[in-house]
Amino acid sequence: MEIQMSPNKLVQFLGKPPYEFTKRDIIRFIEANEIRMVNFRYVGGDGRLKQLNFVINNKAQLDSLLSVGERVDGSSLFPYIDAASSDLYVIPRFKTAYVNPFSNIPALDILCSYYTNEGEPLPSSPESVLRKAHQALKEKTGMSLEAMGELEYYVFSDKQEVYPPDPQKGYHESSPFSKWELLRREAMETIAQSGGTIKYGHTEVGFISGEYQDMEQHEIEFTPVPLEDAADEIVIAKYILRMTGYKHKVPISFAPKVVVGHAGSGLHIHSKLMKGKQNVLVDGHRLSDTARRMIAGYLSMARSMTAFGNTVPLSYLRLVPHQEAPTNICWGDRNRSTLVRVPLGWLGVGDMVKDANPQETDDLETAVDNQTVEFRSPDGSANIYFLLAGLAVAAKYGMEMENAIEYANNLYAGVNIFEDEHSDVRDRLPQLPASCWESAECLLADRAVYEADGVFSPVLIDGVVDMLKSYDDKDLSERLYGKDEEIERLVEEYLHCS
Repeated sequence: MEIQMSPNKLVQFLGKPPYEFTKRDIIRFIEANEIRMVNFRYVGGDGRLKQLNFVINNKAQLDSLLSVGERVDGSSLFPYIDAASSDLYVIPRFKTAYVNPFSNIPALDILCSYYTNEGEPLPSSPESVLRKAHQALKEKTGMSLEAMGELEYYVFSDKQEVYPPDPQKGYHESSPFSKWELLRREAMETIAQSGGTIKYGHTEVGFISGEYQDMEQHEIEFTPVPLEDAADEIVIAKYILRMTGYKHKVPISFAPKVVVGHAGSGLHIHSKLMKGKQNVLVDGHRLSDTARRMIAGYLSMARSMTAFGNTVPLSYLRLVPHQEAPTNICWGDRNRSTLVRVPLGWLGVGDMVKDANPQETDDLETAVDNQTVEFRSPDGSANIYFLLAGLAVAAKYGMEMENAIEYANNLYAGVNIFEDEHSDVRDRLPQLPASCWESAECLLADRAVYEADGVFSPVLIDGVVDMLKSYDDKDLSERLYGKDEEIERLVEEYLHCS
């Protein structure tokens, strides 16, 4: 059934899941479907997908391409690679292959990994760091991490007077009040065909009506998959959304903030800690101690993880009170004012479907193992590979903390910390960084944790710190307060970050 209902054309044709794809499978699909071009795709230092196009001349050339990959200039892709020794190999990962939906020539896209001149994985490349982080978690704890993102974005279009939505009240709006539902649905179908495992899509809170244009906020949420696959899905989805917007002649932005005072766009990450096929975040109908340890790790490393999840000065105009974006380091159940949220997980709720449908006679699933933990600070500027690697490092760190349960309990917030009546709770909690500069300082303080087990290389940490400090954005919020024109220039500069 999984194969039959898959929207991925390669899965349908080959009759197997992507992780079983081989070189021969790829060649067979290309021959049978008259594919004329192969595009290698790989993530650069700016977090965006790059590409290298190959016209297929003959089968021998195609076989060689898929067998040995190609050379690229690493110094032009990553700021921390020296031009004197910059040659890298890009090697295709067959499981990521999908038919390019935008190419005017039938083409197959494949994500690649970077390798050094010695044929070893490039230690500082995004996909290599993530793989090492996940492997270290597995080896040290016997558990693996699944993750999925909530990808929020704005669509910019000409101002429309018909059925205008109310500002800041766009959540789950539908046509005709939502003008770009059509684009979202089209993008969702295309993402699914590329291998993305989508849960749902909807409009988000943000609707901004300017003098000449409207800005409408949407979200596409995925389902939990292994950590490495979750990162691949996000970068492909961002590419597809931008291309779909380009097709419809409307810009799409994942920027953390497009107008101060209105809802920003986050990239919330949900995670599940798995032992085999069992979700170990739950123990019966309660959150497990293992989950609390993982949460402790997330909270402990939260300040430095902004270096991977909030990477432009604009990020810190989103992390302000009263906008459902976190400012303090704490966690809670179903509490959207916290950094880490434990959402509803269908635990101990009984048979709701039969209550809603008394005529139903089939035995329905009652034990749904959907509990996740949501990390709410990241935004669309994130390098998704480094961010998910950071979460894996933090989860392992939480498992190793001697006082993890106590640490988590001390940072529990069961109230909306942005309400004045709970200011005493808010004031005792540590805060997230307020700038890229401060984020870089936090990363330097925690670098030993990230560099343990050889996960993040020292040259990579130094490169991230240099990038963040290059913005020179200390006290940015104070400097920009009330200066609308300067804020608009900042938004324009980072409108298409990552």
